[in-house]
Amino acid sequence: MIGRQVLETREAFTLQSLYEFMNKYWDKEKYGNFTMGRPTPASIEEYILLPATQRFLVIVYARKAGGLFSKKDKVILSVADAPGGIAESLLTSVPTSNILFGATKIGVIKNREDERKGPAEEMLQKYTAVMKQLLSEHSLLA
Repeated sequence: MIGRQVLETREAFTLQSLYEFMNKYWDKEKYGNFTMGRPTPASIEEYILLPATQRFLVIVYARKAGGLFSKKDKVILSVADAPGGIAESLLTSVPTSNILFGATKIGVIKNREDERKGPAEEMLQKYTAVMKQLLSEHSLLA
């Protein structure tokens, strides 16, 4: 399990500019809808939230270069816990023809850790591939 993907970018995105980029280029019919908010009430900051499974979301956020831990501009995608309401509302907004979801949307996963390592991780990898393609198409991938 990786649980986190980092894409280095040529542009320093803010969360708002990344959200606007996704609104402009993300194919919501093909890859599903997203929203901006806190994945849990205890979350310190807001993220772009993508549905993964009933119990997990994929969060997307940007980090600017500078400081001790961030040497380069980047977009980060990570698996995060989701309160049921957010995950369910995002999952129900997914078109049935969505190529990302397939079997992930159906079936009950018995074990939370299996769900995180399996279907949630799969969704992270798929969303990362889509984001990488979008950034590359617009010459924003470092």
